[in-house]
Amino acid sequence: DGCTSLGFRRRCAARAFATSAAYDSAIASWFNGELGETAPVVCRAYAHEMPLKYGCNPHQKPASISRPISGALPFQVANGTPGYINLLDALNAYQLVAELKQSLDLPAAASFKHVSPAGAAVGTPLTAGEAAAYEINGEVTPLALAYLRARQADPMCSFGDFAAVSDVVDVATAMVLKKEVSDGIIAPGYEP
Repeated sequence: DGCTSLGFRRRCAARAFATSAAYDSAIASWFNGELGETAPVVCRAYAHEMPLKYGCNPHQKPASISRPISGALPFQVANGTPGYINLLDALNAYQLVAELKQSLDLPAAASFKHVSPAGAAVGTPLTAGEAAAYEINGEVTPLALAYLRARQADPMCSFGDFAAVSDVVDVATAMVLKKEVSDGIIAPGYEP
């Protein structure tokens, strides 16, 4: 009959109002910057970036991550769909390992579960007894040692953890991670 559906018109209206709101927010921010004063009300516009696996707990409706319209998220999800708690674990664990690396100038790793550290460590050499206990044969990198030490601080609590490492994940660290059950890993990069 040549008419548009009610659903289509609603989607168009929602997009138009969202665009207007983002524009108004940009203008208000510009004026506040020009005046050098703190605004009584701050308006920010966000764009949906990605859905999460679920809310705080698996029985809750999925949450989502949004980013400021004029910016980007400070991380990328390379594979899978994290949950809300996974993101909290990742961000808190990464902050810890970044501070350890900056303070001690050693590779650092952490194992986080439910927004609490199950283990954190730096990459120092293993004793012969530790190497035997961790079932390490041969050489491993300092980063792999850091994760091994962090994970082994409490292996039961670390099951299904979110791992964080301070350096680019090398092959040796990837091989250690591969043996464990983790929900994810956050790192500044990954070797090909």
